[in-house]
Amino acid sequence: MNIDRSAVINIAGKEYELILTTRATKMIASRYGGLENLGEKLMKTENFEMALDEIVWLLTLLANQSILIRNLKNKDKPEDLLTEDEVELLTSPLDLAAYKNAITEAMFKGTKRNVESEDETPKNVEVG
Repeated sequence: MNIDRSAVINIAGKEYELILTTRATKMIASRYGGLENLGEKLMKTENFEMALDEIVWLLTLLANQSILIRNLKNKDKPEDLLTEDEVELLTSPLDLAAYKNAITEAMFKGTKRNVESEDETPKNVEVG
């Protein structure tokens, strides 16, 4: 598990890591026009059913990234991917509301930049 890059959810007693990968970012961009449009799309969804569909799609996408990574490293015993149908059957709308926080956390961690500044000598100051 990569805590620096993921958030963990539990669906029907099984833990899934939500990870924002480059592949997932490309799929989100294809569907929403970019990560910056994702939040707006989820908030402006016309009806409850469509909002649930979008959350289920995103949850499935991010959960499957960790499975795909695991399968890449363990080609001899691949794990089945999670389907949107499974997510719909194994969760409740209340669960999905809680998972939204995990989705946000995974997205934040996936786009987080660690910026370090270097000590610089101020300009126009004589060093001694």
